[in-house]
Amino acid sequence: MTRDERQAALELIANEVRACTACRLAEGRTRAVPGEGDPDTEVVLVGEGPGFNEDREGRPFIGRAGALLVRMLASIGWQREDVFITNVVKCRPPDNRDPQPDEIAACAPFLRRQLEVLDPSVVVTLGRYSMGTFMPGARIGQAHGTTMPADPATGARDALVFAMYHPAAALRTQALEQVSFEDIARVPAVLITSRERRAAHAEAGEPAATPNDADAPAPAPAIATSHVPAPAAQPAKASASSLPVESPAASADDASQLTLF
Repeated sequence: MTRDERQAALELIANEVRACTACRLAEGRTRAVPGEGDPDTEVVLVGEGPGFNEDREGRPFIGRAGALLVRMLASIGWQREDVFITNVVKCRPPDNRDPQPDEIAACAPFLRRQLEVLDPSVVVTLGRYSMGTFMPGARIGQAHGTTMPADPATGARDALVFAMYHPAAALRTQALEQVSFEDIARVPAVLITSRERRAAHAEAGEPAATPNDADAPAPAPAIATSHVPAPAAQPAKASASSLPVESPAASADDASQLTLF
C-alpha cells in the first residue's frame, strides 16, 4: 500500500468516526476525534479518549497532556507529526470520566482498522484502558515500561506493544512524570527489536507471533538517538520516516545500519 493509499484509507475511517452514532458518547460530543499522524509511521500511540480541548478541535492530545506528550517525544528526538496518535474511544466521555466497556467495544472496529492500515512496528499504549486493549488483565503499575507481542486480532498484525502511563496521570504526579520520561526513552530500542523480529518473520514466511510467544522481548534499556542510514535488508514502507533511532549495543559500524524506514 502506498502512502497516498494509506492516507485515503485512514481518511475514510475518520469520516466514518465523525458520523458514528454507535454508542452514547455520540450524543454529547462536539467533534469526534479519529486520530492523526504520519500514514507511513512505524509507531502508533493509543490513548484512552478525547478531553475538553480535543472535543472542541477534533484532534487528539492537544491540551496539557498533549503538551507533555510532545515534550516526551522530543526527549527521544521525535515530533508528534512523526507518529500516529489516536484513542480507544473517539468521542469525549462526559466530564472526562473513564470510558465504559461497551463504549470501548463500539469503537474497537475503528481502532482495529486504523492499525490494519498503518501496520505499525510498535504500539505505545497510554493509560490503563488503552493498555487493557492490548494487554488484557495487566496492571499498569507493573506493566508500564514493558513490552509484549500484539495480538493480531487487534489489527496490529506483527507489532510489539509498549505500555506507558497516560500523560494526564504524569501531570498529576511528579514521580509519574519522571517514570514516563524514563519509559519513553526505551521506545526506540523496542522499535529496533520489532524491526528485526518482523524481518525475521518475513524472511521465514511466518505468520505474526501471538502474545504467548516465549521469545517476547524484555523491556529495552534507555538509549540515545541519532540519525543513521537505513538497513538494506529491512523491508520498507512507501516513504521514509523521520524518526531517528540508535541501537544501544551497536558499534560505530553497526550503527550505520540502523534507522527508521
